[in-house]
Amino acid sequence: MTAETTRTPKAEQTRAHILATALALFRERGYERTTMRAVADSAGVSVGNAYYHFESKEHLIQAYYSQVHAELDLAAQPVLDNERTLRKRLLGVLHAQLDIIEPYHDFAGVLFRTAADPSSPLSPFSAESLPVRQASTRLMAELVDGSTAKVDSQLRNELPHLLWLYHMGVILFWVHDQTPGAKRTRELVDRTVPVIDRLIKLARVPGLGPVAHQIVRIAHDLRTFVSAQSDPADDEPSDEPSDERAAARR
Repeated sequence: MTAETTRTPKAEQTRAHILATALALFRERGYERTTMRAVADSAGVSVGNAYYHFESKEHLIQAYYSQVHAELDLAAQPVLDNERTLRKRLLGVLHAQLDIIEPYHDFAGVLFRTAADPSSPLSPFSAESLPVRQASTRLMAELVDGSTAKVDSQLRNELPHLLWLYHMGVILFWVHDQTPGAKRTRELVDRTVPVIDRLIKLARVPGLGPVAHQIVRIAHDLRTFVSAQSDPADDEPSDEPSDERAAARR
C-alpha cells in the first residue's frame, strides 16, 4: 500500500487544511514569498507535520493540480454519460472546468507568473506535472472515443493531445479574463468548440486528407516536444484502451 491509500480520515483532513491554507497564502503573498514555515504557522501545525504531508511548495501546487482534475473528472461524468456528440461533450467538460477553477481566479494569476517559466516544476509541461497531464489527456481521449464523431484514423491518436493543448489555451485566456464569471472565456469556448468540431469532420472529406495528415504530423511534433521536456516516455493518453473507460460509464 502507498501513503495515498493508508491515510486516515484525520490525516486527509489535516492535509486538505494545509493545502487550503497554502493556497490562501499564495494568493495573499505570492508563491515565492510564501515559505513552508509560514504555511505551517498559518495552518496551526508543526513544520514537520507540513513537510510530512507535502515535501515542498511544489508538491502543494501539484496537489492543487490533482485536486482540480479530480473535481473535473467527477463533474464530467454526467456530461459523458448523457451527451454523445463531440461538440456537446467538449462544451460540457470545458464549462465544468471553468466552474471548478473560477474560485481560484485570483490565485491563478499569481501561479501563472511562476508556471509560465519553462524550467519551473509548476509548468503544465514539466515532468512533475506529467501525472495530471496524462490524466487530463485520458479524459480527452474518453471524450472523443465515447462520442458519435467519426474521426480520421490518423487524427484520432493525436486528437486527445490536441484537445488538451486547446484546453490549456482556454485556461491561459481565462487567467487574463477579468469579466464577471469569466464571461469572455465562456464565449470563447462557445465560439471555438463548434469550429473544432467542424474541422474534425472536414478531416474525413475526400481531398482534404493531406491537410489532415499535416495536422497530425504537427500534433505529433508538439507532443514529442512536450514529452522531451518532461519525461523520456511518450505521454500516452491512457494505460488502457480509452473506449473501455467510456464503455464503463454507459
